[in-house]
Amino acid sequence: MRLVTIGSLGASAALGLGALIVARMLLPATTGQVQAAPRVFVSPMANAASVVVAAGDIPFGRRLGAGDLKVIQVPRDAAPAGAFSTVNQVLAQDHGGAPVTLTTIAAREPLLPAKLSGPGARSSVAAELAPGMRAYAIAVTDATSVGGHALPGDRVDVVLMRDLTGASPRKMLESEVVIQNVRLLGVGLNADPTSDKPATAATATLEVSVRDAQKLAMAGQLGALSLALRPTGLAEIEATSPISSGGFGGGDGERPARSHGSRAAADRGGRITVVEGDGAPSRAAGSTASSTKAPAA
Repeated sequence: MRLVTIGSLGASAALGLGALIVARMLLPATTGQVQAAPRVFVSPMANAASVVVAAGDIPFGRRLGAGDLKVIQVPRDAAPAGAFSTVNQVLAQDHGGAPVTLTTIAAREPLLPAKLSGPGARSSVAAELAPGMRAYAIAVTDATSVGGHALPGDRVDVVLMRDLTGASPRKMLESEVVIQNVRLLGVGLNADPTSDKPATAATATLEVSVRDAQKLAMAGQLGALSLALRPTGLAEIEATSPISSGGFGGGDGERPARSHGSRAAADRGGRITVVEGDGAPSRAAGSTASSTKAPAA
């Protein structure tokens, strides 16, 4: 019995020793395989490029600081053309001056030169003008600017109101549409097209053609200009004619004739011509007016 017990113990010891030897032989190879995998996983991105992006949402007109920016790694073929690779490049874009954003930039959106102004410059309305167009400002009040509800990017009509009373004992007023469907670029100093806050100011800046800029220059000297806000998407140009106060209260709506001085007359297309001396209007291109009378309202 004792011999059997001793034999069992000897066999167990032999098996344990064998298992230990096998484990020592296999353990280094297994450990090496486990440690090799993380090195591949954490290796730097192959063919990567550094791109400066917005650290958070950046509003229109913000002068940038280091806290507004961060650098991320992207595949080189996915980096936008012209993107900055370091924060210092953005903050020193032109002789060390910090640029100003010309548009709203979303978080993690790449910074591009076209989205930034020059060093120390404020946001430029000139960059927003369509080819062939001009920016022209007119004087407005809280009433004549649609109560401040017209915002940059909206489209408006411009209406002229004139007092033609002169020496007449009866007050004579006349209104006419000068131009239609023009884009409002700014109200006062607010030129942010993403702004949703109504504001009133002393000026409204409009995007107009050179011809329409001439009309506004003349109309501004003839009377008060006001804005009429158009519905979104409405591009129709309506046929209009001047309306005289003579058309109210049973009057005939005719314009009073003048024997001296000068005043403006408009055809159905809304163009402004000048009436001189005896009241006969000078014939403008496309105008068929032959008298100083306007159609009744």
